[in-house]
This record gives sequence, C-alpha cells and structure tokens, in this order.
Amino acid sequence: MADAPWPGAVAVSGGADSLALMHLLAAWAKSARRKAPVVLTVDHGLRDGSSADARKVARWARAAGLKAAVLTWKGDKPKADIEAEARAARYRLMAQWCRANGVAALYVGHTRDDQVETFMLRLARGSGLDGLASMRAVSPCPGHADIALVRPLLGFARDDVRAGVAERIDDPMNADLRFGRVRVREALAGLGVSVERIAAAAAHLDRARAALEEVTEAVLHRACRPDKAGSILVETAALTAAPREIGLRALAKLLMAVSGQVYRPRFERSERLFDSLVNGGLGAGSTLHGCKIAPAGGGHIRISPEKGRAPPPQ
Repeated sequence: MADAPWPGAVAVSGGADSLALMHLLAAWAKSARRKAPVVLTVDHGLRDGSSADARKVARWARAAGLKAAVLTWKGDKPKADIEAEARAARYRLMAQWCRANGVAALYVGHTRDDQVETFMLRLARGSGLDGLASMRAVSPCPGHADIALVRPLLGFARDDVRAGVAERIDDPMNADLRFGRVRVREALAGLGVSVERIAAAAAHLDRARAALEEVTEAVLHRACRPDKAGSILVETAALTAAPREIGLRALAKLLMAVSGQVYRPRFERSERLFDSLVNGGLGAGSTLHGCKIAPAGGGHIRISPEKGRAPPPQ
C-alpha cells in the first residue's frame, strides 16, 4: 500500500472488518508518525437504531484517540435495489466529506471474502472481464474519481481480520436473505467452495484486464489528438483496425473522457456505434453517452460534448 495517498479517512460501519481496519490504521499512523485517520460512519436511516449505532461508532473512534464524523443519508429511501442505492449514497457522502476536508483517500475494510462475493454476484449478472476481475487495492472511488478508494485488507481472510475485534455492531441486514450478497455468502458456505481459488481466479482476470488496458492506451495514443472546445479528433482506421475488444474499450474511454461521465456507456450501444465506424455507416453523425460523434474529414471523426452539455473540467 506504499502508493496509497495519505492522510486518509477510514469508513467504519461498526462491523468487525471496518473496526479492525480502524485500529490497524491508527496504530500504523502512530508508529509512522503520520497524521491519524479520521473515522467516517454513515447513518443510512434504513432501520430502527441506525442513528444510535452510528453514534456508538463515533464513541469507539474517540476512545481510540481518533476524530469521527457521522454522515446522514437524508431524503426518501429506495423501495428496490436497496443494497446498490445505499452503497452509492455511502460513497457519495464520504467522498464529499473527503473533498471538503482535503483528504485524498478513503480506506475501506474489504477482505478476500468480499472479493469472492463480488465475483460471484457479477458472474450471476453475466458481467464481462472487467466486472469479474478482482477489486484493486487502490482504485478511484465509485462516482468520485478524485478520491482514492484504498482496500488494505484484500489479501486477508475475513475470519483472520475479525479475530482480534472484541466490540462490534451486528447489523441484522447482514443476515437478511433478501440481499444478494447474503445469499451468495450462504451458498458458498453450503457448497464448501474454496474462497482462495475464486480469489485467485479474480486475480488472474485482473492481470488480463491490466494487459488489455495497456494495449488500449497505446491505440488511443496513436489514434487521437485533442481538438477545440473539449473535443477529440480520432483517426477512424486506427481505432477500427484494432482487435474488437480493444477498439470497444478505446471508444468507451473516449466517450467517458469527453462527457466527463465516470461510468461506461451501455455495451450494446457502444457496439452498434463501433460497427457503424467499421462499416462506414456513421452518416451525418450519432450521439451517445452525452457525446456527439460526427465525421470530420480526412478519415477522422470528431467526438465532442453533446449540445447543451458543458465539456468536462480540464
């Protein structure tokens, strides 16, 4: 974790994993004579007692000599896809706090078991290589690329991490079979599937993803040059001559860069646009992902922010 930014905030739910990380980071900061981490805990307001639990986390943090902030998810709560919505709200609140307080990194207590559960959930959804590749030790915070998300415990088993934690909050939602992650956890336990082998498979896929990204960057470097007003000029032949997977990745990166969006465009629509470039069927142009894609002459296309959208900050 030598490349992880510091000072950092640590996300603490009150569960054993995040509490263990809180104490480990506090001890490391003290021994390294670095600034102590700040504890962030989120009151999601999804169940009775959530506010009291958040205050309890803050008390534990202060007892450990750390500053703490309780962040509250306000407003109406979703009726469906609660896990994903709560996760997005959690990251949004903590990233906003980090940004406002000049903290570059958010540390979270994901373990090897979380890695495996994520792999299985994405496999069930039919995710591609990027979705199945392992979570990285350091990556951009989802939806907030300026904040690093750091996972120091990814190489450790959940039971080993929890072994030294005496106090913790047991969230009943962690045993609620309505949630996909809980069902995966129960299924893996029942099947006796090796967590280590699934984690190793995710790591193999991560290496493949890294190799694809490196080749994609080489194609982009050869095919693209900046144009006026936040646009990018792209040599069509250089893009479409690449292997299909590389070309699709490059196109997605271009659309994200021009639109400023942190998520990829929908795969089916990217594929249709790429095919139109391969077959010369772009016509007068197309729009996708907040971008306008239009012929620019000389075997080039221009990708620019869609009308009414400001170009992303430079």
